[in-house]
Amino acid sequence: MEANEKPPERRAPFLDDFLVEPTRDLHDWQWLWRGDHPFPLQSHRGLMGRLVVLFKRLLRPLVKTPQQDLWDRQRTFNLILLEHLIRNEEHRSDHRRRLEYLEALNSEGIHEIMRHNDALFARADQKIDRYRREVRDLLGSLGSALAQLESAPATETREILGRAVEEHGYLELERRYRGTEEEILDRISVYLPWLKTIPAGASVLDLGCGRGESLALLRDQGIPARGVDSSARMVALCRERGLDAAEGDLFGTLAGAEEGSLGGVVSFHVIEHLPAGSLDRLVRLAYRALKPGGVLILETPSPLSLLVAARNFWLDPTHVRPVHPESLKLMYELAGFDPVERLDLRAFPDQERLPEIDLAKVPEEQKQLADKVNRLRDRIDELLFGFQDFGMVGRRPPRVETRG
Repeated sequence: MEANEKPPERRAPFLDDFLVEPTRDLHDWQWLWRGDHPFPLQSHRGLMGRLVVLFKRLLRPLVKTPQQDLWDRQRTFNLILLEHLIRNEEHRSDHRRRLEYLEALNSEGIHEIMRHNDALFARADQKIDRYRREVRDLLGSLGSALAQLESAPATETREILGRAVEEHGYLELERRYRGTEEEILDRISVYLPWLKTIPAGASVLDLGCGRGESLALLRDQGIPARGVDSSARMVALCRERGLDAAEGDLFGTLAGAEEGSLGGVVSFHVIEHLPAGSLDRLVRLAYRALKPGGVLILETPSPLSLLVAARNFWLDPTHVRPVHPESLKLMYELAGFDPVERLDLRAFPDQERLPEIDLAKVPEEQKQLADKVNRLRDRIDELLFGFQDFGMVGRRPPRVETRG
C-alpha cells in the first residue's frame, strides 16, 4: 500500500445491528476499538429520534472527558479480549477445516471400502455362477454317459466314459478362452448382412454348432437354421435352448444334404481342426448343397498374426493346423464361388500393441527420425499383431437363365 493511500473504509457495526443479529466479524469490532472510533448513534427514528441523537452527541464530550482513564482501560481490555477471540476463531477455523478434511477422508474411505466390498461380492457371485455352470455341465455329461452305459457292452464302457470326460474338458476350454456366449454372439453378428440375403425360405446349416450361438442369432432374425456337432454335450446344450441340433459327422451331414437345398452353410472355428485335404472337400460339398445365391461362411484364427500363429492358436490342443486366407480363398474360387470376400476380425486392443512415438512431444530436429521409427513400428506391429481371426464369405453365383 502506498504511503498516501488511505486504507479502505470499514463500516462500523451499529449497536442495533449487534442487538438484533450479532455480527460474527470480530475484525470490525477490533477496528472500532483500536482506532477509538465513536459508536454511531443511529438507533432512533423520526424527528424526535433525530433530536435525541443530536442531544447525545452534544453530551458525549462532557461525559467522556472525566472518564477518559476508565475509557482507556476498557478500550485496552476490549482489544485484548478481541485479540483472544480472533485467535480462538482462527484456531476454530483451522480445527473446522481439519475436521471437514477428516470427515471427507472418512467418507471417501467408507465409499472405497464399500466399492471394494461390492467388487469382491461381484467376483464371488461370478465364481459361484461359474461353479454352478460347471457342476451342471458335469452332471449333464455324467448323466449322458451313464445313460449310454446302461445299454452299452462292457468293452465300450471305457470309451464312453473317456469321451464324456474329453467333452467336458473341451467345453470348459471354450468357456475360458474362446469367450462368453454374449461375446461370440456379438462377433457372429458381423455376418448378418450376407445371411439376410440368402434365398427366401432357405435354411442355414451350421457345421460344428457348438453351444449354439449362431443358431440362436439366426432364430432371432427369423432365418431357419439347424446345426450338427460331434459332441453330444454341445448338442444337449443347444437342445436345452430349444435349438435344432443333432449329433453327427460334419462331412456326412453335408454330403447327405440334398443338392441345391440350403441357403447358407456356416462354420465358426472348426476348419482349423480338420486334417489336410479335408478342407477342400468341405468347400466343394458346401457348393453342391447350396442354392444359387447361397453363401458359405468359414471363420478361423488368422495366421497372418505371428502372435496368433505362434502362441494363441496352440492354446487349443485339438487344433491341427492354421489355415492361410489366400489358400482358403483359392479353394473357394476353384469350387465355383463368386464373389469371395475376406473379413479381418478382432483387432488386438491398443494397450496390447507396440507403443507409438507421439510426434507432438518430440523436438523439431528429431521428428523426421521419430516418424521413420513410427513407420517401422507400424510394419512390425502389423506383422506381430494384426487381427486375431478372419472370415471367408463366398456366394454361389445365381443361375443364369438362357433364352431360346
